[in-house]
Amino acid sequence: MTNLPQMTMPAAVGTVPETAIAANVGANVRPRSAVSAGVGIVGLIGLMSYLLIARYAPQIAAFFGIDWGGRGPLSGPSSAIASVLACAIPMVLWSVFVDKVHRNPSTGIDWAQRRPWRETVDISLTKLAGLWTTWGLIALTYATMRYYWFGQYEFSMELLERVAPWLLLISVPYILWLDRRLIEPRDGCYQFGRWLVAPGQPVDGRAVGHHFRAWAVKGFFTAFMLSIVPGNFSSLVTVDMAEVLANPYMTGLWAINLLYLVDVHIATVGYILTARPLDSHIRTANPYGMAWVAALVCYPPFILMNDGPLDYQINGSDWGYWLEGHNNLLIVWAIALVGLTAIYSWATMAFGIRFSNLTHRGVLTHGPYRFTRHPAYLSKNLSWWVGALPFLVTDGGWTEGLRNTVLLALVSGVYYWRAKTEEKHLLGDPAYVAYWNWAQENAVVPRFFARLTGRKRPLIRLEPDDRIGPVA
Repeated sequence: MTNLPQMTMPAAVGTVPETAIAANVGANVRPRSAVSAGVGIVGLIGLMSYLLIARYAPQIAAFFGIDWGGRGPLSGPSSAIASVLACAIPMVLWSVFVDKVHRNPSTGIDWAQRRPWRETVDISLTKLAGLWTTWGLIALTYATMRYYWFGQYEFSMELLERVAPWLLLISVPYILWLDRRLIEPRDGCYQFGRWLVAPGQPVDGRAVGHHFRAWAVKGFFTAFMLSIVPGNFSSLVTVDMAEVLANPYMTGLWAINLLYLVDVHIATVGYILTARPLDSHIRTANPYGMAWVAALVCYPPFILMNDGPLDYQINGSDWGYWLEGHNNLLIVWAIALVGLTAIYSWATMAFGIRFSNLTHRGVLTHGPYRFTRHPAYLSKNLSWWVGALPFLVTDGGWTEGLRNTVLLALVSGVYYWRAKTEEKHLLGDPAYVAYWNWAQENAVVPRFFARLTGRKRPLIRLEPDDRIGPVA
C-alpha cells in the first residue's frame, strides 16, 4: 500500500464566550463546530465532477461534436490544478453564501466600518513591506534549497514562479481594502513591517513571532501539497478500469488512491485559502518546538519513514502479496483498508477550507471528530498496521519481522507524540477545552479507553497560554 505522509491534525481552535464554556463542561451537548458539513460535501462534489470530466474528456468532446484532435484524457499538471479550483470554488461559495462566514466575529472585520484612506494608508504600506519581505524570505529559502528544484517539487516551484507576480499585484488593493475594515489592522505582519521601515521603534515581538510561524507553515506545506497533486490526479484519470476490476487487491488500491485524492485536494485548498474574509485565517501557529519536530519528521525532506531510520517495510510486502490467491480475505482486507482511509479522508474533508498542520483555525466538532479527537491519526496508523503486516517478511526471518514491527510501533508513537504536542497548543484556548471536555465524556474512542484502563480522566480547565497570545 502506498505510504503517503500524514496530512491532517486534530480539531483546531477558535473562541467561545466563557459562559458557553462553563455550560458545556461535563454536559452532553456537543459544542458547535466552526465549519459546517456542507463545505466539505460541496468541495467533494466539485472535485468528483471535474475528475469525471477530465477522465472522459474525449468522449464528452465527441458527444458535442468537438474535434479533440486525438488527445486523451485531461491528465496533465494544468488539469490537476484545475481540479483543485473545482474543489475550492464550491467550498468558498458555500462558506460565503450559505454559512456566511465573513460575518463571524472571529474574522476581526467590522463590515460597517469604512475608515478614511488617510487613517490606514500608512498602516497598509507598512504591512505590505512586511508581507513582501516575508514572501522574499520564503522565495530565498526555495531558491537556496536544491531539494525544491528536483522531482515532484519542480512543478511546485514553476507554478509559484508564475503566480508570484500576480500575488504581488493583488496584495496591494487587498491590503488597502481590508485594513479600512479590520477592527485592529496592526497585526504581526504590520509589526514586522514596522520593524523594517522604522528601526528603533517598539514592536510587538510576540505578534512578529506568530507571523513568522504562520508563514513558515504556509511556505513549507503549500509547496509540498502542490507537488503531490499532479501525480495522484493523473494516475486516477488515466488508469484502466479493467485493470482496477481485475481483482480485489487492485480494486482496493484504486479506492484508497481515490480517497487520498480527496484528502490531498482539500488539504491543498486549506493551505491556499488562509484569509480573514473567509474566517479561515491562522489564529495562532504552534509555539512549541517539539510540536514542529514531531510534525516535520513525517514529511520530506525530514521524513523518518520511507527509506529513513523508521522504515518498517524492509524485506516486507503488503497485504496483496501475503493474501494472494485468497480472494475472500483480499475482499475483507480491502474493505477494512478502504474504510480506514475513508475515515482519514473524511477527517480532512471536515475542515473545509481551514485545513492546516501546526495551526488552529476554528474548532471542529462534527464529522469524525464526534467520535475521537484524532480521527486522522488513529485511522491512518491502523491502516498501516493492517496494510503492511510488518511482522511478515520475505527475507531475514523472525528477527527482521520483529524489527519491522518495533519500527512501525515507533512510527505510531511519533503520531501519538504529534497529537499530544498539538493538544498542548490547542488546550491553551478555552474553546478547545470545551470540546476536549465534551469528547472525554461523550466521544466513543476516549470513553472506550477510559473503560479499558478503568480510569476516568478528570475534566480539565486551562487558562489561555501567554505564549500563544489572544485568538481572534
